Amino acid sequence: MAILKFRVYFEEDDSIYRDIAIRHKQHFLDLHQAILKAYEFDSKHAATFYRSNDNWQRGREISLEKYDKQYVVEPLLMDATTIGTEIFDPNQKFIYQYDFNRNWTFLVELINVSKEENPKIEYPALVRTEGIAPSQYGTKGLVGDKLAEMEEKYDLQSGAEGFGTEGEGEDDESDSLGAEEESSEEEF
Repeated sequence: MAILKFRVYFEEDDSIYRDIAIRHKQHFLDLHQAILKAYEFDSKHAATFYRSNDNWQRGREISLEKYDKQYVVEPLLMDATTIGTEIFDPNQKFIYQYDFNRNWTFLVELINVSKEENPKIEYPALVRTEGIAPSQYGTKGLVGDKLAEMEEKYDLQSGAEGFGTEGEGEDDESDSLGAEEESSEEEF
């Protein structure tokens, strides 16, 4: 059975992504639930996938349900559509939109196809996490691993270079020398 690995980018920052491995015979509903879990979102809102091309243009819709809106073509339903039936390109892309009021948009790209299924993994599976996910309902406190990741990424440990006490409490002569250096730097 083929295992598809998708990279799910947060549309507003492509350095934030999650890699999800899923069987080709699983449904888009499974992928929808895996994305929500990977980004720590709840499942209270409407959602849809769009088949896409290399330019991220929206194509055929694969929806959670049929919504009260005009459709050019009737949407496919997530619980009735297997992922493998919508793969037409080795780098197949989808756009995933969640919560139409807040308009969370994710870019979903097929990055690997494997014939080997890992018996130790329950699919769909989150296989890689990069960056801190956006908070679904506003700010979320940074605790534990996420705070450590931020400290590491932005070098926020106390006493880190650039956050010292340099220039504090020195005599007037060094203050005037510092002011001259600043003004000469501004000329460039």
